Amino acid sequence: MSTGNEFERRESEGHGEVQIFAALLTPHRSLNRTGFLAVMLFLSLVSFVTGMVFLMMGAWPVFGFFGLDVLVIWWAFKVNFRTARASEEIVVTVSELRVRRVSHRGHVAEWAFNPLWVKLDLEADEEFGIERVYLISRGRRLSIGSFLGPDEKASFAKALLEALNAAKRGPTYNPIA
Repeated sequence: MSTGNEFERRESEGHGEVQIFAALLTPHRSLNRTGFLAVMLFLSLVSFVTGMVFLMMGAWPVFGFFGLDVLVIWWAFKVNFRTARASEEIVVTVSELRVRRVSHRGHVAEWAFNPLWVKLDLEADEEFGIERVYLISRGRRLSIGSFLGPDEKASFAKALLEALNAAKRGPTYNPIA
């Protein structure tokens, strides 16, 4: 995520405009593939050993339920990792604010706004902090960064607001650069 204070010298998809702000937001996942394998190995081992104890005591159906528990936990992790493929890309130039949302299934939705007409709206709770960040323009309201935590939403909203203000000021000419 760019801080919005400096202009990035990248071309904006052939439009010839300098990007003021560019952010790629993705859901946070604290467990990587190696951690997942370690957790699943540990759970499988504990379930197998405990299941064997019950099997030796004559309670053979319990062994199957321990295996079923491991299978359900594996499935839940897989679903969680699949939803982590979602992303939102927000790009601000002097003449356009683009939001590109990719769902975990690969569905792409795109919105384009004029940054002069965009207002940033924050829904906050006293106890939990910022709960929602909205872009509002000409009667349309778009929620962005819904999977971010409250502190991340606050940081992102501040950087995006600075970028929108820079876009509203317009391009600056620097003959030295």
